[in-house]
Amino acid sequence: MTDVPPPHPALRGTVMFAAFEGWNDAGSAASQALVHLHTAWEAEQVDELDPEEYHDFQVNRPHVSTEADGTRHITWPATTVAVADRPGSGDGDQVVLVHGIEPSMRWRTYCGELLDSAERLGVTTLVTLGALLADVPHTRPIPVTATSDDAMLREELDLDRNSYEGPTGIVGVLGDEARRRGIRTVSLWAAVPHYVAHPPSPKATLALLARIEELLGAPVDVGELPDDADAWQLGVDELAAEDAEIAEYVAQLEEAKDTAELPEATGEAIAREFEKFLRRRDHPNG
Repeated sequence: MTDVPPPHPALRGTVMFAAFEGWNDAGSAASQALVHLHTAWEAEQVDELDPEEYHDFQVNRPHVSTEADGTRHITWPATTVAVADRPGSGDGDQVVLVHGIEPSMRWRTYCGELLDSAERLGVTTLVTLGALLADVPHTRPIPVTATSDDAMLREELDLDRNSYEGPTGIVGVLGDEARRRGIRTVSLWAAVPHYVAHPPSPKATLALLARIEELLGAPVDVGELPDDADAWQLGVDELAAEDAEIAEYVAQLEEAKDTAELPEATGEAIAREFEKFLRRRDHPNG
């Protein structure tokens, strides 16, 4: 990506990034951002949570596959913790990457295990990644909202206060438990166009990585993601061209986006979009 300024003192030290598949992960944008960072930074797994304690396997079923030698192998839903050298840091700081599936049960115990790992690894800041479905056009930059409950972080990094109230997912619970332990928290949410909700959503993934780059003050190798994002947008353009109603709707979203003063950049606006997402999920035909 482009050159970015030196890291702000607020995010010096070891930073944990966490993303979870499921309710918090529209278009798989957040989890794919985490997977990309794992590869780009050549992270090494150091811990894994026992799925038996946290998952209903009728909800998140294990997968069976055949190995090269013909043996059968079961892969269980897993939450992994990996570490890598922090890009741009000459002080030996690390980044910690947590990737999992939102658990079915014992959320506080689950978060406790992750935060125990965070403390052992010297994590000072937790950054959770999420994605939600929103009324945004696919033809414009994907909005990413960055919020924090830490007043100092908000001032230093120009973040918003999170004003959302309502049902929350595992990223909300993990952030709250981290705050109780004295770990600073930042929450990043990408807004995925709701009319193209099916994963992948490379343009939203790329937007999250750009925001992570800003927080770290060091470039992130995005590989082929820009090409994937361009191809995704072209594909949606072609689908919209074949459906007059969708094309008209996209035009309305574009007009609203272009004339508004970036309302999606505020905590209140992201709360409104999240509430719309919940209504769509609970009343898909209404």
